Amino acid sequence: MDLQWFADEKTEKATPKKRQDSRKKGQIPKSQDVNTALMLFVAFIILWLFAGPAIFSGLQGMMLDSLSRFLHMDVTTPNIASLFRTLTWNMAILVLPLMAITVLAGAFGSFLQVGSLFTTDPLKLKLEKLDPIKGAKRIFSARALVELAKSILKIVFVGAAVIIVLYMNIEDVLLLSQKNIEVSAVTVGELALMMGIVAAILLLILAIPDYLYQRYDHEKQIRMSKKDIRDEHKTSEGDPKIRARRKQKQLEMSMARLAQDVPKADVIITNPTHFAVALKYDQAKADAPYVLAKGMDYAAERIKKIAREHHIPMVENVWLARTMYANLQVNDQVNEEMFEAVAEVLAYVYQLNGHT
Repeated sequence: MDLQWFADEKTEKATPKKRQDSRKKGQIPKSQDVNTALMLFVAFIILWLFAGPAIFSGLQGMMLDSLSRFLHMDVTTPNIASLFRTLTWNMAILVLPLMAITVLAGAFGSFLQVGSLFTTDPLKLKLEKLDPIKGAKRIFSARALVELAKSILKIVFVGAAVIIVLYMNIEDVLLLSQKNIEVSAVTVGELALMMGIVAAILLLILAIPDYLYQRYDHEKQIRMSKKDIRDEHKTSEGDPKIRARRKQKQLEMSMARLAQDVPKADVIITNPTHFAVALKYDQAKADAPYVLAKGMDYAAERIKKIAREHHIPMVENVWLARTMYANLQVNDQVNEEMFEAVAEVLAYVYQLNGHT
């Protein structure tokens, strides 16, 4: 029982295949705080530098139009519907560009963390998520405590941003009561934007350790046991017994082919120990000598044994044997680099056999 527990304990780093499978399922290290902070930062920067005055002017126009035109209209269903349609359309024109840029910033934050990835697996219904026992475990888990700590830090950071901006502009705040409504509105808007930018920067700083924690937690979640690694290896590479039988079958087929092809050779070229190449020259089939069979170590010894049994000449030529073994496959013709050496070997064999 103890040995089984150790075998099932998740102590090993995830294999590349495990990581790839997890990524396909959408199980990736990602901090949502990075996206949120980046979206807030971009939104407030755009408001501060470009969109703020345009949106403020647009809101002024909407308010003026509402008070000057719609205020004198009768309260009827068509008039109210027209009012809401007009206000909704005008508001959409004002904020849609800003919202589009903000969404792009969030997408860019996701791309920075996970790269290009599209999967629908996280959207699938999983009944285990409805398990109340597992839900209770998630509530009282270390991850829940981390999320609680993050929430508290966010409140502290946003509060700090408000205090910092108010403290640095305390004189303008105290003089608000002495300014007209338009100037006060501009001042409040500027202060709100500064608070937003400072808060976004602080949240970005907080998002860095959160991303590091998410990576650590992800690595912990995808850890594997020694048994998992063995099972994956068996699945990927096949059962060792089956692989052994497959190799044995391949060896038997190779040896059978050698027994069939080597007796047809004109000569066996050896190096003399490790390599053996069987050559055949048949003008009816090819313009140059071609390889009937080749082998290294055990296969080379098998070729030489078959050659001795069928009285096929064997010629020792270290360079030629190694070169042909490395550069030619079965049925390949010898190339120009080997012509001279092969011609000398064949001439010697033909002379030995009494051919003219």
